[in-house]
Amino acid sequence: MDTPLTGMAVRDHGGNRTAAAARFGVAAADWLDLSTGINPFAYPLPVFPADDWTRLPDADLEQAAEQAARRAYGAGAGAAVCLAPGSQALIQMLPLAWQRADACLPAGAMPEVWILGPTYGEHARCWALAGYAVREVTADHPLFEAASDGAGPDTARPLPDLPPGLRALVVVNPDNPSGRVLPGAVLRRLWQALAAQGGLLVCDEAFADIDPATAVDGSTGADGLIVLRSFGKFYGLAGVRLGVALGAPGLIGALSDLIGPWAVSGPALRCAAVALADDRWATAMRHRLAALAVRLDQVVLGSDPGFRLVGGTGLFRLYAHPQAQQVYDRLGRQGILVRRFDRAPDHLRFGLPDEAGLTRLSQALTRPPAA
Repeated sequence: MDTPLTGMAVRDHGGNRTAAAARFGVAAADWLDLSTGINPFAYPLPVFPADDWTRLPDADLEQAAEQAARRAYGAGAGAAVCLAPGSQALIQMLPLAWQRADACLPAGAMPEVWILGPTYGEHARCWALAGYAVREVTADHPLFEAASDGAGPDTARPLPDLPPGLRALVVVNPDNPSGRVLPGAVLRRLWQALAAQGGLLVCDEAFADIDPATAVDGSTGADGLIVLRSFGKFYGLAGVRLGVALGAPGLIGALSDLIGPWAVSGPALRCAAVALADDRWATAMRHRLAALAVRLDQVVLGSDPGFRLVGGTGLFRLYAHPQAQQVYDRLGRQGILVRRFDRAPDHLRFGLPDEAGLTRLSQALTRPPAA
């Protein structure tokens, strides 16, 4: 139900074509990389003014990107925004920023951070590096049952009881890699319980663009809640390296101080200001990806009765297979990279390919193994 986490090693998070090329003998340029969960249909890049490349980013461009993020991500009244070179940078700096902003940090005792898992491993690593006692809890923990019982409206129910030493709870929503989604009502009650004792709820919404209904949105700006968003995944521009944090001004200010000035490049800010304002593209892309996810399921599940769908989102699918390692190796020898997991050796995560990639994957899955 819950497990202390102490490991601090940087884990493989997919996308390392160089290592895959060395292992399988396939040139890096020839890979179909399905290991990262990034939209294969990138947003069309805007035309960059020449001085986006030659000048330090101007304040007006940064403000335009911030305003586009506030609108796209449904920031609540009073929410502050921090832009960073990727959501990973925010994950790394957030524990240090919270230490600076946490007025209730107990003296002498090691404060605890709970992470709803199994999930993206960098949250645990970064909180542990900052000196917190990190514990992984699963969705069957009584805390989540207390937050989601059906005994009347939220205002009529007592808040869940939390350990006094708990300073933060991290929820990746939708989860990576399971795709699990905690309902907004559950998240709000957890946030209220944490805020009541000066704690923090961290909602990592890196994959929430695919379904905006999963986001906590309007609550951002209140004390005790911070939301992290990843621009590159849904917009297919991971190389832009842009992450967004939304929360109360005090914590966002501490985070911005640690991130530092001119952290995001002018071209990245230009991308955000244009893409985040393009509602028509986002709506059409959600429909396109949803249809493609259905087709990916049909290809994978139809290729081998050993496959079983266990989760996912509109940007990736999680399958189980009793011979997952052999499937991983067989695809790797054909230049297709998927994501495997040390903690769940029977699981494989497939990002969505484009149409040509789907055909290539179908052929690779149905091709008899080499003798």
